[in-house]
Amino acid sequence: MANGSASLTHFENWFAERNWTPFAFQADVWQAMIEGQSGLLYAPTGMGKTLAVWLGALSRMEIVSPSPTLQVIWITPLRALAGDTREALKEPIAYFRPECSVEVRTGDTTSHAKKKQEEQPPHALITTPESLTLLLTRPKAENHMAGLKVVIVDEWHELLGSKRGVQTELALARLRTMVPELIIWGLSATLGNLDEALAHLLGFKIDGTARKGRVISGRIPKELHIDSLLPESTARFPWAGHLGLKMLPKVVDELEPVSSALVFTNTRSQCELWHQALSEARPDWRIGLHHGSLANEERRVTEQGLKTGEYKVVVCTSSLDLGVDFSPVERVLQIGSPKGVARLLQRAGRSGHGPGRVSRVTCVPAHVFELVEAAAARDATQAGAVESRPPYNCPLDVLAQHAVSMGLGKGFRKKELLREIRTTASYKDVSDTEWDWLLEFLSTGGATLSAYPEYHKLQVKNEIYKVSDPAKAQRHRMSIGTIVSDAAIQ
Repeated sequence: MANGSASLTHFENWFAERNWTPFAFQADVWQAMIEGQSGLLYAPTGMGKTLAVWLGALSRMEIVSPSPTLQVIWITPLRALAGDTREALKEPIAYFRPECSVEVRTGDTTSHAKKKQEEQPPHALITTPESLTLLLTRPKAENHMAGLKVVIVDEWHELLGSKRGVQTELALARLRTMVPELIIWGLSATLGNLDEALAHLLGFKIDGTARKGRVISGRIPKELHIDSLLPESTARFPWAGHLGLKMLPKVVDELEPVSSALVFTNTRSQCELWHQALSEARPDWRIGLHHGSLANEERRVTEQGLKTGEYKVVVCTSSLDLGVDFSPVERVLQIGSPKGVARLLQRAGRSGHGPGRVSRVTCVPAHVFELVEAAAARDATQAGAVESRPPYNCPLDVLAQHAVSMGLGKGFRKKELLREIRTTASYKDVSDTEWDWLLEFLSTGGATLSAYPEYHKLQVKNEIYKVSDPAKAQRHRMSIGTIVSDAAIQ
């Protein structure tokens, strides 16, 4: 496909060669991106959101080899998803843009690979909010972004309502400053406040007017079964606490005829206990374990085994809530309360991952009140009631970190950066007083930390705010991010 020749016909032909038929929402996204529009795509897990936005992004690219600048940035909330995402993008590339290069840049990427990317940028880069922020602090960031066409934010519902989402908003504002005509698309599967999500994704213009974009819904009916495993009697069933192990015999019976299943738990300790209990009950089954405390290599082995159908059961936490495709998975069991309709839907979508397939999730209560929660979640799902994700409004801690990050490169001017951050929905109402206080705090430590040179992070010279101390700059780069462990806070 020659540059600029992208059309719906090209995409439809590619689908036809695979005996597929594109959904209407996919065609809508392709046409919108060909026309240069931004937006938010809302569709269930496994219905083809990735193909919708990726083919649209390919239509915008101008392939030159070697690539002089980045043309597409794909933001994923979890670095563990980056490799899977890259694999999912490869097949269309071979047909439409065989010369297109796609690489990954996360905390797992080696220093050698990062240096090579800075010397020779790929056409498309898959990264996380933290790694993108770091990339924007590099001296050649503006040169590398000069030809940027499209930014795609995957799993926007996972970022929205968290400070990582705010960090993403600030990074997108910086990218829009570099490339005013930038096309931005978000992907979401479970979200109630779509208009608010779109506003926080696209932001505002300098004059305060909202950037225009479309919400495209792909709410194609997908068969979803939600049921519960019930105890023989509630007379001796616990009223609170407990980890659900009383239900072990019933869970084993439920899993017996299944070739591949995911058993979700809500905590890592519960995950370990259920893995041990199932392994002891059925040592003849191949049972995997997956949670965030495991080494990356161990998680990778489990993920690969899920894709190939090697495991009969994988016991996991929210570490497997998100993912590209675990096609062999037939059933999902949720041990304990699902803690929300959106989470239950997300986990249900791990089974029957694909158009036309049935997704099924079975709730396994650990105590009596969770029987009620499971029933409530089922009723809410049937009514189409999905929780909203209320976004943060003006968190000054994230803004302080961003200001220091922007001071790592060439530095910034006070009024120019303020104009930029006000183009985000989270900071559109930040006041001059708040901004003055923040910069004073970052430059002198403010009234409380002025006696400690360690907190004098920004220096001002010729109206340019900059981090001049290499040691402070290095410490900041090593700690960029908004994820804080609760155990670390007293």
